[in-house]
Amino acid sequence: MRAPFDKVIEAIRQRVVGMDAAIEQLLVCLLCGGHGLLEGMPGLAKTTLVKTLAETLEADFHRIQFTPDLLPSDVVGTDIYVPESGQFTFRAGPVFHNILLADEINRAPAKVQSALLEAMGEGQVTVGQSSYALPEVFMVLATQNPIEQEGTYPLPEAQLDRFLLHIPITYPSKEEEKRILSLDAKIAPNSKASPVLRLDQVLAARKQAAQTYMDDKIADYIVTLVHASRQPKALDANLAGWLRYGASPRATLALGRTARALAWLRGDEYVLPQHVKAMAPAVLRHRIGLSFEAQASGISADQAVARLLDIVAIV
Repeated sequence: MRAPFDKVIEAIRQRVVGMDAAIEQLLVCLLCGGHGLLEGMPGLAKTTLVKTLAETLEADFHRIQFTPDLLPSDVVGTDIYVPESGQFTFRAGPVFHNILLADEINRAPAKVQSALLEAMGEGQVTVGQSSYALPEVFMVLATQNPIEQEGTYPLPEAQLDRFLLHIPITYPSKEEEKRILSLDAKIAPNSKASPVLRLDQVLAARKQAAQTYMDDKIADYIVTLVHASRQPKALDANLAGWLRYGASPRATLALGRTARALAWLRGDEYVLPQHVKAMAPAVLRHRIGLSFEAQASGISADQAVARLLDIVAIV
């Protein structure tokens, strides 16, 4: 069952350089039926990464370029009046695709962002008095620029929490950038990757991944990590000063699900502490709130999560 996923990884690596961790985390999102937020500077191939992933799947793909003048109906769809029948009919929006790329999501106003909230959380959209189910395989992959502020609408905590993983995209190394330069000369313009993974295989893999064995000690470790983010005073004075609020039980569920999926993806028969540690930053970095003092001191969410992993012992 894992063989097609290995082919997906290899196909993406042929077009995207130096993003092995991000590729793995996107596939974890797919295995968990969750959504991912990719954050990085312009020009780091965030869009290329998502498009290549979509091309390796036998799935419907759509991209929305978010702008300040976008309307909720441009995302979820709207009722259209048909004069011939004298009735309204629903015209589906872009969310009714298997993979939706929400490019520069923080450029859209709050109404548009909230229109995605129900779709991401409930797997359906409501227009007027009717609700419409989304495809069984449905994943929103959103991108945002971490530094640009003019003309942007920062995602509120409720919207951020809907993303299973927050995936940072960083600059490539010097060697990786040289490979990117070489790769650019080899890939034909407008060429696409070949599909290697069917949707029925995705659904079957999800069931297998969800059944990956997790010992009670690992479950205790996950719960202890999340609780420590809410009550850090008992463990570390520095961390207590950094955190304004901790992660919710949704983070506990997300950490358990993603650790299982990562173990399955790597071919391990059960969840290990390193699977939890590997997924903790992507699960927690957007679910904890930094204090004003921490922000003023230049402390990042990743530093807080790293400190959390250091002080919480593996049971």
